[in-house]
Amino acid sequence: MRSCLAAMLVLVLICPAAVLAFDHQHRLWTEQLQQHVVLVRDGLTSQVDYASWKQDRSGLETYLGQLQAVTVAEYRQWTRPQQLAFLINAYNAFTVALVLNHYPGIDSIKQIGSWFSSPWRQKFFVLLGESRSLDDVEHRLIRGPQGFDEPRIHFALVCASVSCPPLLHESYRGEVLDLQLEQAVTRFLSDPQRNRYNQAARRLDVSSLFKWYGGDFIGFRGNVNVADFFRPYAALLAAHESGRQAIRSARLPVTYLPYDWRLNDWRE
Repeated sequence: MRSCLAAMLVLVLICPAAVLAFDHQHRLWTEQLQQHVVLVRDGLTSQVDYASWKQDRSGLETYLGQLQAVTVAEYRQWTRPQQLAFLINAYNAFTVALVLNHYPGIDSIKQIGSWFSSPWRQKFFVLLGESRSLDDVEHRLIRGPQGFDEPRIHFALVCASVSCPPLLHESYRGEVLDLQLEQAVTRFLSDPQRNRYNQAARRLDVSSLFKWYGGDFIGFRGNVNVADFFRPYAALLAAHESGRQAIRSARLPVTYLPYDWRLNDWRE
């Protein structure tokens, strides 16, 4: 036993990075999500128990510390899926932290900040060696010129609001990221409160996310317009075959549903 302990101590002293390497399973974040996120409407969406999270932020703060300890050099050694999973989880975790910093007392994340400084532009954390805002993570690191060209992130990044994609009971992880992102698309498009085929009007009524970020979907999988994106998911959006065929034609008009910015707060 003593020889084993001695060997471990030598390993820590000689190569601490090997022992303290970043956890790409994001286990601590998963634990936090399982403790404080409530899945509702058959798992199509979720609500967050901000009250309980506010009372015990220790696990979240430890995880945020893990994120902030990652250096640029370490990050660059990771695979692209590991990098993107890291950024998605970081964005979501810091979004929760921002809400908790002002909770209770807000009914919407948009009440944080001012007319000249939206909640997404506030630099309140450090990531990869720089002071960052949520917009920095999304628009510079994920969507920027050196980003990932991955529109499905719009169904994984959360905004702490009723209409936004849900937090789940698991973190995003590099080795299964493609599957997780596809599941996020399926979940989001399966929710008729967010996206649906309007049989009477013969049109698609979809989330305003597709209006704000429509350009991200053009070119993805050969799409030439936003309507093209919905073709593989016609069965999720329309209950009848006639509607599904109309969606697959990609010639339907598209309208954008109002976005509900109320806080996705869970109350017993």
